[in-house]
Amino acid sequence: MVRVLLLSLFLFAATGATSVYDFKVPGLDGNTIDLAKYKGKKLLIVNTASKCGFTPQYADLEKLYVKYQDKLVIIGFPANNFHQQEPGTNAEISEFCTKNYGVTFPMAEKVSVVGDSIAPIFKYLTDEAHKLGVADPVIGWNFTKFLVDENGKLIAVFPSKVKPMDDQITKYLN
Repeated sequence: MVRVLLLSLFLFAATGATSVYDFKVPGLDGNTIDLAKYKGKKLLIVNTASKCGFTPQYADLEKLYVKYQDKLVIIGFPANNFHQQEPGTNAEISEFCTKNYGVTFPMAEKVSVVGDSIAPIFKYLTDEAHKLGVADPVIGWNFTKFLVDENGKLIAVFPSKVKPMDDQITKYLN
């Protein structure tokens, strides 16, 4: 327990993040995704995978993105943490998302969303989820969704089974 606490403190200190807007991540397209660019819009940050039972959610994520693009940005983060369901390279993931689901929302390079190699943004989001009372594991599987308000504050976490167009999510957008 002490080791986990010390590791958590180290990761927080290492990122220096005080807001989701402090993060810049490499995108699948080779550009940098600067989350500060999205101040004033809600963010839906989702860990994704191409070979998962929830993979068809890409279609609804795209629908949600198009429908609410004036007030919402979705950012997908491919991750291979759960049963090796995202084995592809960044190029393969990009091609898969575009070809099969017409994804136009920003996609980050593949990251780790749990464990010792957790990406700093997911460490931050997990810590913020704990402050909201979300129990461990915060990220139990692919397609966990983190909803961040227009000011960069995490307001809700949705498990994989909650579909992107579900009222639990859209009520924050209407």
